[in-house]
Order: sequence, then structure tokens, then C-alpha cells
Amino acid sequence: MDVVKSLCERIFSVDEASFAPLALDIFHFQYANNALYKAYVNGLGRKPAEVRRLEQIPFLPIEFFKGHTIKSGNWNSELFFESSGTTGQITSKHWVADKSFYLKIARQIFEQAYGSIKDFTVLALLPSYLERANSSLVAMADDFIQLSNDPRSGFYLNEHQALYDTLMAQKAAGKKTLLIGVTFGLLDFAEEHQMDFPELIVMETGGMKGRREELVREEVHTILRKSFGVSHVHSEYGMTELFSQAYAKADGLFECGKTMKVFTRDINDPLTVNNNLRSGVLNIIDLANVQTCSFIETKDVGKVHSDGKFEVLGRMDNSDVRGCNLMVS
Repeated sequence: MDVVKSLCERIFSVDEASFAPLALDIFHFQYANNALYKAYVNGLGRKPAEVRRLEQIPFLPIEFFKGHTIKSGNWNSELFFESSGTTGQITSKHWVADKSFYLKIARQIFEQAYGSIKDFTVLALLPSYLERANSSLVAMADDFIQLSNDPRSGFYLNEHQALYDTLMAQKAAGKKTLLIGVTFGLLDFAEEHQMDFPELIVMETGGMKGRREELVREEVHTILRKSFGVSHVHSEYGMTELFSQAYAKADGLFECGKTMKVFTRDINDPLTVNNNLRSGVLNIIDLANVQTCSFIETKDVGKVHSDGKFEVLGRMDNSDVRGCNLMVS
């Protein structure tokens, strides 16, 4: 579809000035080509012609990814990303028109924050995610591992001793190293091994999955800082329903990639978007979701700062426990 191709080209070159016009164009495209989203917008009584600012765009509740196929346009794909959830939960499915597009977006966002992936050895500690299919996090990590072109890069399930040996070899070699891990996996490792590797980038992706006692982010980061000998623990914010990610280099303060913006909505009035709130529930615009839905009403509670960076403070009561975002602070 020529319209989709044009929108995708604009997504890869988007900047602060062009974000809002592109988001509005994507809104009108999705309203016209996504029957579910159109019905939702109509149900709110919102007239697309009157939507002129980002805050006026209706955000689709994230629950719609459970039990509904969210697609903008007419396309077929056998690939979908699926949330991890917990036993007995209905999981979200995010259908993928082009996996290479998702991976290209993920690379661009990471490299804007950290530099070329080729400069890193990438070690991924992702137990439970590796044991199931259709994880967007595993797909991203696998792509980073391949791009690093380093024989030491790779996945680790529960091979803590092998991971420790690799980290010690990396320290001795002085090679830039990224250890990206699900939170409970990093904590399990930290209980068994201690090191002093201040140059290491330790990045937690959230996710306790009922495997450990819930800890606030500060507690988790304190444990990991002591175990790895680093001054800061990095964080990744992503989810099945998003193609874009945000990264925090310290203290859980996330910075969006160029394809993503975060807003807060009033807890008691979900249709009111206002980033001047002390805290609220997060709404996310993800331009990369061009062929599904780019406007997502999450269940994460947070705060958006004046520079666009944001914090995740917890979850709304009674919302599902999310497999990739189980820490509160």
C-alpha cells in the first residue's frame, strides 16, 4: 500500500518538529483502515475532523489486544508477538506485518541512545522468555546478538556460571558489553555471583513473573549495583503492544526514541490527557505501530517530565500483572 510505504518512510526520518503532523496523519489513516479503532473513536463521539492536537487523539485501551486482531489495512501475516502473562491469563497478541520493520525500529532507537550495536558484545539473560515462542523481546535481543557479530554474544537461560565466566573474560578484554536481562533472572544471578565490572551496561527489562517477591525499582537496582560493581543500572521499557522502546540510563528515568511520546491521563477521567498532572496513567503514541494502532492507553501509572522523559510508578489497581513490567516504585 503506497500510503503505508509513505508513512513508514516518514517514521524513519521523524524528528520533534515532524512528530505531531505525522501522528495526526497516522491517526486519520488508522481511523479509515482499522474497523475496531474506528468503532471505538465513534463510540466516544469523537469526530476525526476535529482532532487537531495530539492530546485530542483517542487512545485505544490496551486490553483490546486480548481477543481482538488489531490491524490497520488489509494484510496477512502468520507472525504475532505475544505477551508472557501468568498462568491462566489471556495474553495480548500483536500481529506483525513486517518483522524487519520492527527490528529496524528497535535498532534505530537503541543506537540513538547507546551507539552502534556492532561495538558491543550482547549477552541476554532471558529465562522464561526463551522458553516460549513469539516474544518481541527475544526477537529484538536475537537481532542485536546477530548484529554484534561477536562470537561471545548470545543467550543464557539458566547457565549462570557460563555467563559469569563470559563477563570476566569481557572485563579482561576491555570490550563494551551489554547484559540485558529480565529482572528476576538478573536477581537470581546476583545471588550467586559478585564482580567489579564498572564498565558493564546492566539493563533490566522488568519482569518478576511471580518468580520472586515484588521489590521496588530502587531495591532491585541497589542489589544489582552491588553485585555487578556498576554505578547505575539501566532499564528498558517495552511491551508486546508496542514496537518502540524507551531506555533509562539511571534511576528509572526513561527517554523515548524518536518514534514514541508518552502522556499522562487523569486516573478518574481517562479521556483527559494532561502532562501537568503530578502523576497519572500512561498513554503512549508509538508511530511504529502504523499498521496496527499507534495510540495506546496503558495501565501503567507514571509521571511525564517537561523534557518528555517519564517514570513508571506502578500499575492501576485491578489491572493484569504484566509479564514485562512487574516492578513498582
